[in-house]
Amino acid sequence: MNAVKNEFDVLVVGAGAAGLYTALCLPKETRVGLITKETISLSASDWAQGGIAAAVSPEDSPQLHIEDTLKAGAGLCDVAAVEFLATNASVCIKSLVDLGVAFDRHGNNLALTLEAAHSRHRVLHAADTTGREVTTTLANQVLKRPNIHVIQQALALDLWLEPETQRCCGISLFHNNQITWVHAAAVVLATGGGGQVFAQTTNPAVSTGDGVAIAWRAGAILRDLEFVQFHPTALTKAGADRFLISEAVRGEGAHLIDDQRRRFAFDYHEAGELAPRDIVSRAIYSHLQKNASDPSTANVWLDMRPIPKETIRYRFPNIVKICQFWGVDVFSTPIPVAPAAHYWMGGIVSDLTNSTNINGLYAVGETASTGVHGANRLASNSLLECIVFGAQMANIKLEQVKISTIETNTVDFTLSAVQLESCQVYLNDLRENIPRLMWQSAGICREQNLLESAITTVETWQRDFNSLPLSQFLVALRPTECVFNISSVEKLLRLWAETRNLLDVAYLILKSAGFRTESRGGHYRTDFPSSSSDWELHTLVQNQLWYKSK
Repeated sequence: MNAVKNEFDVLVVGAGAAGLYTALCLPKETRVGLITKETISLSASDWAQGGIAAAVSPEDSPQLHIEDTLKAGAGLCDVAAVEFLATNASVCIKSLVDLGVAFDRHGNNLALTLEAAHSRHRVLHAADTTGREVTTTLANQVLKRPNIHVIQQALALDLWLEPETQRCCGISLFHNNQITWVHAAAVVLATGGGGQVFAQTTNPAVSTGDGVAIAWRAGAILRDLEFVQFHPTALTKAGADRFLISEAVRGEGAHLIDDQRRRFAFDYHEAGELAPRDIVSRAIYSHLQKNASDPSTANVWLDMRPIPKETIRYRFPNIVKICQFWGVDVFSTPIPVAPAAHYWMGGIVSDLTNSTNINGLYAVGETASTGVHGANRLASNSLLECIVFGAQMANIKLEQVKISTIETNTVDFTLSAVQLESCQVYLNDLRENIPRLMWQSAGICREQNLLESAITTVETWQRDFNSLPLSQFLVALRPTECVFNISSVEKLLRLWAETRNLLDVAYLILKSAGFRTESRGGHYRTDFPSSSSDWELHTLVQNQLWYKSK
């Protein structure tokens, strides 16, 4: 019999910009556990290229930033949240600079660039690896803090709710070949997005929607899950990851062209390649549907040659390097590009203090729905949201929640070699099939028949998944069974957990996309191609209930 020894004041799940900055902003006397699936540096934030938006120039103002954000959000932004984001931006930029983030400069001034749907140059950057500069700096600061204990190669499985009050009091965690229950007075979910639910995505492999799925299973209220932003320009080369070619490239003057070298985006919007992302993505999608023999594998081209060579070398060294690795010389030839899932506007409903409807549970960053992005995120507001809302965790008021020491049983679980192999094959197949189904059924353009068919398929997959012996064992675990030896299935466990989350995320997106019978922002229905004033409302989800709300 073992006593639970794992205990923190606050558990932060996720080590991207949101999780790292949250950990740094929590009061220094707080015992913080920072959990990451991989190493402390691997996250979607690390991959962010374009930059971080903030009204810091004399020609700009928070009010202009607010107006641009609201316009991009297509009627679904929370105005108070947007005002909070924009007015706190400059203070948070100063905080990052003070921590050591080396943004590019023109002389003594911070260098600013223009991105789509911004009315001013307001995007701060560090060449084309802004996310890496921010997360590396934050990670270095985290590792210096004696109150922050980093738990790497660890996977949060489920929330631990106190049975009588339903208050969140910790998580179940897979780490070092064991599942343990870790107690905390507060849990902060900062797990990022869920791009891996789509076959084409700019997100890293860790982005499997874990926070949203974990919160949903615990009864958290979710919002606007149908709104997925598809980035228009991801590198499209056989064998290559869908490497994002930053929107800042188009902001600096690159042209989007088709096989005939024509700037076709102006056929779809007066702003051409600088129209909002959803419009540019649909323009590419529509153009390929009309003109390509196989639209699923076709691409258009991003021509950087209109940009001065010295600007390309200075601003986009990483893009130059990655394209060169895949045989594309950006100085002499256009880059093959096509849209890919990039950012999830929806998430766990959270307020200006990052609180959710579950007492003791908080959400920060892409996994949260604060209301700042509405139906379509304005470029470079995502890193800003991580920092502005992460800073709010400095004000956390921790309740003194005492969990009586739990005597726990050690439980062993084994599968035969045949069962192991069968389970591995099944999960691998499912992990491949979910993103394919989602790309076909809930990608850039959606319609009811495909959505309904996909929901039926996912529900079948969920039933089959839940009937696996491994699923039945793991889902039945309780905090009174706290330490488990599961050596025989250790390698399967992450695959099992991420597949479970992807199944839930797929179901949530499909149902939400079917529920909203209009087109708005990142959600486009070919059978309802217009926006409707009746739908200037949010889609809310709790358990199996979908409903509209202001």
